[in-house]
Amino acid sequence: MKRTYDAPFEKYLNLADARLGTRALYVTDDWFAPVERMLQPTEPEWKEGVYDDNGKWMDGWESRRKRFEGYDHAVLRLGVPGTIKGVDIDTRHFTGNYPPSASLEACFLAEGDPDEHTEWVEVLPAVELEGNSHHFHSVADPRPWTHLRFNIYPDGGVARLRVYGIPHRDWSTVGADEPLDLAAALNGGRALACSDEHFGRMGNLLNPGRGVNMGDGWETARRRTPGNDWVIVALGHPGEIERIVVDTLHFKGNYPDSCSIQAAFVKGGTDSQIETQSLFWRELLPSQKLSMHQEHEFVEEIRSLGPITHVRLNVFPDGGVSRLRLFGRLAR
Repeated sequence: MKRTYDAPFEKYLNLADARLGTRALYVTDDWFAPVERMLQPTEPEWKEGVYDDNGKWMDGWESRRKRFEGYDHAVLRLGVPGTIKGVDIDTRHFTGNYPPSASLEACFLAEGDPDEHTEWVEVLPAVELEGNSHHFHSVADPRPWTHLRFNIYPDGGVARLRVYGIPHRDWSTVGADEPLDLAAALNGGRALACSDEHFGRMGNLLNPGRGVNMGDGWETARRRTPGNDWVIVALGHPGEIERIVVDTLHFKGNYPDSCSIQAAFVKGGTDSQIETQSLFWRELLPSQKLSMHQEHEFVEEIRSLGPITHVRLNVFPDGGVSRLRLFGRLAR
């Protein structure tokens, strides 16, 4: 089953994810619920009848009822600078205590953190909010940002702030002989399409570090028809692949029997068109047997195709993969 995305930009990396190192530098008020909860990668939860010293326990950021003019805001430092494609302001479980509206500002600082002299750019003008709902808004600004200022008017609670985009990297500073994981999300790699992501999202393949559990990987449903499952990944920068790692960590009774990788240097076309093109891509890694719960490293098995921009990981017939790493050197 292909997952339905509420907004096309959900396929991009959540730059506001605490796992990437994103954290709050300043918040005007988080009396009822600390702002750090708003940056967690997990889905917000409701704990019936649970209270702490300040009131009802809420999974998100919640400020006090404001009794003077002004509004609340939080200043965030992104774990990795990036270009924003869209935002999801999630107020799930906040019903009588959500903000009526919110906006988002950003800045880019080569070093240091914002101060009173920092000039903020409005990337999302004030939008109306409802309780217990997702609020998806696309952003059309190609500039990269290092910090965000999230404003809520005048006060209230937000379960999650997700800021989807592409990590920014100055490739001119990378040496020609410096090997990099060109598929890594932090290097701009992104999953474009897949046959199925019933249990785990395809973008998890490119997350930093090793998977924390089965949910932190890409896993398909059990295939009951002929064929195999697959996922297409766009590299952060064109390059020549020298080492491949396919990690099945945590997948024990549900890992793929084998895998192969096709690749190509793609010029133009949309994401959906690339899916069709991938049928005819050349083989970068011939079929390789996989085992449960371990990293599989391939070097000698890789075929020399020259510079590539996209890969298609095929798994036979189905199953789960925790991480895909494609180490190589930049093609200038």
